Amino acid sequence: MTCFPIVEPDPGHTKLRLSQEGLEALRRIATPIAAVAVIGPYRSGKSFLLNQLLSLSCNEGFGVGHMRDTKTKGRIWVWGTPQEVEIDGLKTSVFYLDTEGFESVGKSNVYDDRIFALATVLSSVLIYNLAETIREADISRLSFAVELAEEFYGRFAGKDVAFKPAKLLWLIQRDFLQGNTVQEMVNEALRHVPNREGNRNIDQVNQIRDSLAVMGDNSTAFSLPQPHLQRTKLCEMEDGELDQLYVKKRDQLKELVASIIHPKIVQGKFINGKEFVAFLEQILEALNKGEIPTMGSIVEVFNKGILDQCLKLYSERMTRLGFPLPEQSLQDIHGRSREGAMKMFDEQHFGHSHVKKSVMQLDEEIDKVYKNVILANEYTSSKLCEALYTGCEDKMDHLQVLRLPSMAKFNAGFLHCNQSFERECVGPAKANYEHRMMKMLGKSRSLFIKEYNNRLFNWLVAFSLVMVVIGRFVIKFFLIEVGAWILFIFLETYTRMFWTAESLYYNPVWHIIVGTWETLVYSPILDLDRWAIPLGFIAAALVIYWRCYGRRKHGSHWSLPLYNNHKGGRSD
Repeated sequence: MTCFPIVEPDPGHTKLRLSQEGLEALRRIATPIAAVAVIGPYRSGKSFLLNQLLSLSCNEGFGVGHMRDTKTKGRIWVWGTPQEVEIDGLKTSVFYLDTEGFESVGKSNVYDDRIFALATVLSSVLIYNLAETIREADISRLSFAVELAEEFYGRFAGKDVAFKPAKLLWLIQRDFLQGNTVQEMVNEALRHVPNREGNRNIDQVNQIRDSLAVMGDNSTAFSLPQPHLQRTKLCEMEDGELDQLYVKKRDQLKELVASIIHPKIVQGKFINGKEFVAFLEQILEALNKGEIPTMGSIVEVFNKGILDQCLKLYSERMTRLGFPLPEQSLQDIHGRSREGAMKMFDEQHFGHSHVKKSVMQLDEEIDKVYKNVILANEYTSSKLCEALYTGCEDKMDHLQVLRLPSMAKFNAGFLHCNQSFERECVGPAKANYEHRMMKMLGKSRSLFIKEYNNRLFNWLVAFSLVMVVIGRFVIKFFLIEVGAWILFIFLETYTRMFWTAESLYYNPVWHIIVGTWETLVYSPILDLDRWAIPLGFIAAALVIYWRCYGRRKHGSHWSLPLYNNHKGGRSD
């Protein structure tokens, strides 16, 4: 026997699981696949119908039972030898699926719904096998198929197709009605139920009827008469023993199925056996997510890949950014990147009414990525601003201990630090570090100004004494010595006797001294603080050279007044 189960119930008959025995037979099919599935109430002749479509006896084909238990036993069976047919010039492998009957004893309704849902999604032709007439419960069961059509049928004409909906074939077996055709009977059954009292249940039933219009020409109707009065012996009968009207109608049914069948299309392309099994695994996982199978879970499965692509697009755009960035700039880029991802999802997603959850999930995933981007931006911003702050702090500390104090140099360093920090420190950490920066710079400036006048005063005192020594013992220039003594006496006596330190620093004379000092010590061309030691060494070398060699070379003639010794001789 080449009949295998591909899906079976779990022990509790509440969820479905795969049966590897039948799946291996499907995986070996390399050509495009089309499936014909038969669904309907148990004991309605589904297995016998499939054998008739396959031109097989009951012993060769699907098992047919005449006892009160069902032979499918909660499984979906596949005929393992597909029919090789050519559809629109494309070689196609057609196989047939037999499903568990609805409302069988000991099976939960939730499990029935899953069987119906799975057959609806997998098949290219879905034969709804009904005995004698259409009941209200039969129409209600189509609610899932209707949702399926509403979600995906609208995208059938586009290139981004999730899967092409199955062709629904209403098959009425043991048709005994006279007058109306089976199509007219179906149309009559699908008319609105009067609801003058506004009953909610009737409203829901009528909504299903309205929604069936979405399937449009995707459904058709057919009927078969009773094959024979002795139904329990059907498997033992040849075609010659069956009702000839039944045989004729059965052959017409075969032709009808062959005319409406098409290869299975999943996400815009025909699928082979291996891809069909992967598709089955996806759908089964979705149907088993909740206690009740929903169209929303199916939509999620097909949107998952698109959702991942959209999230990848957003992530790539955000990770290409050069951190740190100002908060507003980052928000603007996030907004544009999110809009691009949402636009891509809107263009490619599957489903309509049940897509909201997928959109919310994409939004949540984008927010997670964005939060990580914000943290990365904050860390990079803090690291950069901390480095700039530390560099400026070190520079301010260095300016506090200049060898030659200079307000101009301090102000230039202060301005440079302030401007470089303002220009280079960006991102969310800027506000915090900006406050710290201003506080540090203000404190450094106050401390420098406080010490500046005192240090300058001490430098002038030391400078006057140095010039006394130089004028008397080095170059022996009397006027330099006298001037140096006058400056020293003025600083150490007159200022202390007649001026306080504060009054001295506000005196115009002191301002002139400070201006002269600043001009000598610091300018854009010469920074005396930096060159003081090298210039001192050069000056010392020149003096030593002059003392040792200059007098021999130029003789005793001097153009400056020199000190005379006690004997009136020439100075040494």
